[in-house]
Amino acid sequence: MKSKGQPENRCQEENRMNEASVPNGPATVGVIGGGRMGAGIAQVFAALGSRVVVVESGEEAATAARQRIADGLAKAAERDKLDDRPEVVLERVTLVEDVTGLPGHAELVVEAVPELPELKVEVLIGAEAVIGADTVLASNTSSLSIAELSAPLARPERFLGMHFFNPVPASKLVEVVTPPQVADDVVGRVTGWVRALGKTDVVVRDSPGFATSRLGVMLGLEAIRMLEEGVAGAEAIDNAMELGYRHPMGPLRSTDLVGLDVRLAIADYLHSTLGERFAPPQLLRDKVAAGDLGRKTGKGFHDWS
Repeated sequence: MKSKGQPENRCQEENRMNEASVPNGPATVGVIGGGRMGAGIAQVFAALGSRVVVVESGEEAATAARQRIADGLAKAAERDKLDDRPEVVLERVTLVEDVTGLPGHAELVVEAVPELPELKVEVLIGAEAVIGADTVLASNTSSLSIAELSAPLARPERFLGMHFFNPVPASKLVEVVTPPQVADDVVGRVTGWVRALGKTDVVVRDSPGFATSRLGVMLGLEAIRMLEEGVAGAEAIDNAMELGYRHPMGPLRSTDLVGLDVRLAIADYLHSTLGERFAPPQLLRDKVAAGDLGRKTGKGFHDWS
């Protein structure tokens, strides 16, 4: 198992030496996936003082993940939101190539791979095989059934949803999703860690779309239908919600930030589980097919170039 950054044996030794140095937070955290969400999750735990091991396959992807974390830390420092120097925080982060590189003594491992059930189940099974029996395993899914993801796991009582929001460092909310089998002490530990991050936990029962995605997607889909029907332009629709209802971001700008492809995948899942009211508009499908995915591609319902 190759790693990027500190050698794994040194990392594990330092992890154990610093287990008492993160008040109310996990001493060691694993994050599976180094994309925008995974990098953000790694950043906030490293800033808290946790040692963080990020799983990202391939040298190019690992380098990109590390750069995302470094860039996020630099921005946090510019806004005076970081207690330590960015380079000091970044030293707490190690990149490994697959889940077998996760430290067995990690207190928390968060899966943050794309919203594909088969992929999530594969990495969760792999992670569970190498982490300790007391490690809390969590998924950052924004809509998929936690109970279904946990079905093939050996210790489903140690598994729940930790739905972070984009951008993770700036967002104040983490939705904690509890399936029927999760142990009470796991929920207690996770909500404590969320608060240690300076965020607010909202505990919800496992159901399609949970609370946030179910409401957020419904509003976003209706805004897309209004645009499709010519009720108003994208800027007007967003301004109406931002100024009239004090939403910090309009539903079309929010869709651009999340990613149109991500929102379409969630809508398709909710359509299949909750019915026609979540049917994705054709305009959304057309934009995804054209590659207009929002801010990450420079164009969605707004121009981000």
